[in-house]
Amino acid sequence: MNLYRITALVLRYTFLYTRSFPRVLEMFFWPVMDLLVWGMLTQYLQSAPYQVPGFIRFLLGSMILWDVLYRSQQATTISFLEDIWARNLMNVFVAPVRLVEFFMATFCVGMVKILITVAVLTLLSAAFFNFQLFSLGVSLIPLFINLLVMGWSVGMVTTGMILRWGQASEALAWGIPFLLQPVCAAFYPVSTLPQWLQPISLAIPATHVFEGMRDVLAGKGLSGFSLFYAVGLNCIYLVGAALLFRYFFNQARHRGLLAKLGTQ
Repeated sequence: MNLYRITALVLRYTFLYTRSFPRVLEMFFWPVMDLLVWGMLTQYLQSAPYQVPGFIRFLLGSMILWDVLYRSQQATTISFLEDIWARNLMNVFVAPVRLVEFFMATFCVGMVKILITVAVLTLLSAAFFNFQLFSLGVSLIPLFINLLVMGWSVGMVTTGMILRWGQASEALAWGIPFLLQPVCAAFYPVSTLPQWLQPISLAIPATHVFEGMRDVLAGKGLSGFSLFYAVGLNCIYLVGAALLFRYFFNQARHRGLLAKLGTQ
């Protein structure tokens, strides 16, 4: 072994971090997200031990529904990244393809993936844990749709950020959804969050979806309040995400970033 060659490679990989803030952020991001999610979950279990039997159903339902949001976002962002990786991005946007057509295609692909994934998870949860997702009844439909739409919004924002800041920010494709996970109270009630964080949580559509799901599984029925807020917030964020992506796209095209990104 040659110490000089090892040192040179160590410096080379170290310099990658000094020139890329997303890479530095990634070192802390995942441990912090794990700490927050599992810490909040543990705090909820300790504060309400009598709810543990019901909590198992809440947890399984939340895990399946969370995957709807995550897959919806991933379908949009990863489809965009696959064109970058294949150096096909310029071909897509040189062709007479409108942005709305591009996103509709990614939404359709995501829908197919989500249905397959949810079907598999539903069968496995029934076989191994005796949990029936369809025990949510007709309430499952609005809950599913709201998570789907929120995933689209997050996907457009994430894709726009990658378009604007380049491939160095690819980690956002996986990081942004999990940045929201501790805040949207997927696995525990909003009341478990710190007081200062609760208003932020209630401004996220998924929070009202998961709260509504827990109400249904607890036999209370789907709250019209939760559904109204989820739909209203989703409408606002979907329009905002589309406008933000359009802004990032125009900026990238004006500065020549689109051509550079598509041919890297």
